[in-house]
Amino acid sequence: MPSLPVHLRLRLARTSTVPSRSHGGAVLVAALAVDSLGNGLFLPLSLVYFLALTDVPLALLGALLTVANAVTLPVPLWAGALADRVGALPVVVGAQVLQAVGFLGYAWVDGPVGVFTAAALVAVGVRFFWSTVFTAVADHADGDPTGWSKDTWYSISNGARTAGLAVGGLGTGVVVADGGEATYRAVAWGTAACFAVAAVMIAAFVRTPAVLREEQVSSATGYAAVLRDRPFLGLVALNTVFALSSIMLALALPTVVLTALQGPAWLTSVVLAGNAVLIAVLATPVGTRLPRYRRTRVLVLAAGLWTAWGLAMAVLPDGRLSLLVPALVAATLLFTAAELLHAPASIALAASIAPVASRGRYLAAFQYSFAIASIVAPAFFATTFEADAAAPWLVLAAANAASLAGVVLLERRVPATALRDAPGRA
Repeated sequence: MPSLPVHLRLRLARTSTVPSRSHGGAVLVAALAVDSLGNGLFLPLSLVYFLALTDVPLALLGALLTVANAVTLPVPLWAGALADRVGALPVVVGAQVLQAVGFLGYAWVDGPVGVFTAAALVAVGVRFFWSTVFTAVADHADGDPTGWSKDTWYSISNGARTAGLAVGGLGTGVVVADGGEATYRAVAWGTAACFAVAAVMIAAFVRTPAVLREEQVSSATGYAAVLRDRPFLGLVALNTVFALSSIMLALALPTVVLTALQGPAWLTSVVLAGNAVLIAVLATPVGTRLPRYRRTRVLVLAAGLWTAWGLAMAVLPDGRLSLLVPALVAATLLFTAAELLHAPASIALAASIAPVASRGRYLAAFQYSFAIASIVAPAFFATTFEADAAAPWLVLAAANAASLAGVVLLERRVPATALRDAPGRA
């Protein structure tokens, strides 16, 4: 339709068969929980699985899995453009199918080539999924008949994903206790089934409006426009610090508890499980209240909580369990509160800054803050922890304090319409 004037194309779009309202919100949330259930099933087995079922040495396995993930770094750029062109939901479904195929391959691999091929399929699917799922949720929120804001939908989705991860992890802990090859393969099949079921649920029951807006047909905005958007790039930079903070609890706690604090191994599992349960339970009540506040103010509070968490972690007492347990629980509650606030507010702010025509590209670019954090986190922790046990937490506290000030400055540069959804949507 390139030869038609804009007003005629808009009229045709409004009278097309595309739904004007979203459908299947509950199914979408359930599908994300099933998707995360699959991730939770396999995540604890990432290396152990291949060590048990193949003759590939550990060093080569590590290299193969690292390269398989590294080659996916350009994927968000393609995923964002594809989401803007065909819609986010089809890309999410395709990503889940790709992961299902990859995990089916896991059940049959026996050498380096098979390991790399299956791992690369899964890694590409994961990148496509995370680069487009937030766009899909935002698209659903735009046409949501309940009037819930993006913040609420992101919060509920975060709770569902966390619950799925926790249940999957617990299930794997029980299932693989015998360590048999058949059991390991059954976990791979179960993981593949989870992704396949999630894909079918979304494809069959979830619909989002795809109304052709004037900005979408009057100009095609690519990644050059994203790179020129300085407030958005500032948000990506600030969110890299927040993403690093969100990774550090699970990454660092086992080492810290066992070596620096001289605590029992079970303490890490209890703390991480408690964090997951609280996020799963509190995500909905917190999400329904977030739209009352500016997203930047919510992020300021999250940064303040992470600053306090870093300071609390730096002064945890070692040796005496009666002092360590309550201190660690109190510190983790600060972390959990920050995570509950940060996840929905940051993504909703990024989605609202983005022009609708370029939302896929913007949110795909936003995912690079998490990708950079995941790459930096292991080296950051190892280097600072080797210097001093308190160093990682003090550096994180300082970085979050600086980011808090950065968000305050950013608020002045962000359009007012992005700070909070229009009244009546919350």
